[in-house]
Amino acid sequence: MSVFKGVARPVILAAGRSDRLRHALEQVSLTREVVHRFVPGEHVADALDSVVHLTNSHRFVSIDYLGEDVHDPDSAELTVTAYLGLLDALGNQSCDAPRPLEVSLKLSALGQALPRDGEKIALENAHTICTKARDLGIWVTVDAEDHTTTDSTLSIVRELRADFDWLGTVLQAYLKRTLGDCQDLAGTRIRLCKGAYDEPASVAFRDRDDVTANYLRCLRVMMAGAGYPMVASHDPEIIGAVPALVSEFGRGVDDFEYQMLYGIRDDEQRRLALAGNHVRVYVPFGSQWYGYFVRRLAERPANLAFFLRALAGH
Repeated sequence: MSVFKGVARPVILAAGRSDRLRHALEQVSLTREVVHRFVPGEHVADALDSVVHLTNSHRFVSIDYLGEDVHDPDSAELTVTAYLGLLDALGNQSCDAPRPLEVSLKLSALGQALPRDGEKIALENAHTICTKARDLGIWVTVDAEDHTTTDSTLSIVRELRADFDWLGTVLQAYLKRTLGDCQDLAGTRIRLCKGAYDEPASVAFRDRDDVTANYLRCLRVMMAGAGYPMVASHDPEIIGAVPALVSEFGRGVDDFEYQMLYGIRDDEQRRLALAGNHVRVYVPFGSQWYGYFVRRLAERPANLAFFLRALAGH
């Protein structure tokens, strides 16, 4: 684990920033085959097939149209159009909370980083998507990205929550600021994850045990609050800590959920769901899969091993 974290992970994440390597891998058919373990496909129909499969096995779904860091308003508008088409395809969901279907948004894909009025453009685009989702009875959660976007993202989330009080947001436990953010947002719907970006030690915990300890501190704050905690982790230590916290703070099955990524620990997802828990699976789709795929390889040695075995078998 220490070799992976100290040597392999930084190299993999650096590869995620290489346009040259991205173009090379996108041309290799084997890469696409392996990617499908983590990304079911590039089209709405692929996402919908996964939705059917997962909901038939009593799991909830959060769908992410892959893409980030758009550099012009037209590209941001294309992302909005893609989400509206996805929501139309999902159709009207007449059900009470917790809602089984959700979409996840990256604000950088909606124009957040544009040099002129980026935050305003992202807010307006997100508002359009949230309005459509509200009309169809589908939840929306705003994803977290690297630490330089956190203040902007939470500012936009607060503005959106004035009209959509059910809106969720993602907080990353490896950031040193996150405990305070959990305390500020404890009455809302929060997806707590460990974090997948390569952040400096000045703002983030770098040691695995420190990240886990901060995750559990943040989770305790969330469980004690009035919001809806979403426990986004594959870590057995964290999953194992949840039942005691649920009991301690008197939460019922509808008062929290587990979340995991598509293609990772499927057996554990099924086990938790069969035990009567709400389990939501994060399902990404789209042609901009490279950055997401690289972050998945960098997260766990098991993911990298799967990729290398596929290469060796080929």
